[in-house]
Order: sequence, then C-alpha cells, then structure tokens
Amino acid sequence: GRFIVTYNQAFARVIRACGEPRRGQAGTWITPDMLDAFCRLHDEGWAHSVEVWAERRLVGGIYGLAIGRAFFGESMFSRETNASKTAMLALCRQLAAHDFLVLDCQLVSPHLLSLGASPMPRPEFARLLARACSQRTRFSGWPDEPHAAADLVET
Repeated sequence: GRFIVTYNQAFARVIRACGEPRRGQAGTWITPDMLDAFCRLHDEGWAHSVEVWAERRLVGGIYGLAIGRAFFGESMFSRETNASKTAMLALCRQLAAHDFLVLDCQLVSPHLLSLGASPMPRPEFARLLARACSQRTRFSGWPDEPHAAADLVET
C-alpha cells in the first residue's frame, strides 16, 4: 500500500526512465527522436503512461500506444521492487475496464511471462489485431486522480 498510481501525469518522465541504461543491456532504442515522436503521440491522445510513485518519487511505470481496442506496450521500468508489476496491474485493470482485446507486450521475457503474458502464433495475433484495431476509437477513459496501489487488489 505504499505506492500511488497515476495515469498520463508524467509521460515524458516515464519514457526517459525507460530509456535509462540497464544492467545487461547495451544501449536503448529510445533516442531523442523517438522520445519526441512519442511525446507528440501522447499530446494527440494516442500514447499513454502509467506512473508509480513512492514518497513523491517516480519509481516505476509503463507507456505505450492505444489504437482501437489494442494497447501496444512499448517499455516499462522499475526503480523499486514491484513498481513495474504495479504499473502493469494498473494498466491491465484500465484496459479490462474499457473492453480492450489485447495488450501487445512485443517481446517474450521471463518477467512478462511471470505476469501472465503468453506467446501467440503470428496468424492468430494478426487476426486479433485486425479485429481490435478496426474499432477506430481512441482510449480516453484514463483516471484523472491518483489512487493507492492497494486499490488495485481485489478483496
């Protein structure tokens, strides 16, 4: 219960944190041009972020694109244990509440598999995306107010 979750309140900070150096990785694809492009997409209502805070410090987050009823997760980060898991849970709750059909995680990793992600055969994925993206709506139902991460847990 020590985390606070917000949505779209620190988009540029989340994407910058996702681009910071990580152990075991050489470099990042999040270049200044990519940062600018995603910030423009955020300003236009296509790109979104979930922020996780502890004692007013940004400690975790995730960002991506919402197209129709598909969300394309681009990257996530964590500076404290369970912060990225909290961001993923908050994102999944919002997507489920708005009848999204898919959250594309892009790459298979042990971390994402531990959170419930599962690989999908390409033809099946393409059919799902065609259905999800054909609904030409933009997601606009992000909560405006911060809330305690404990609120995400079902009782």
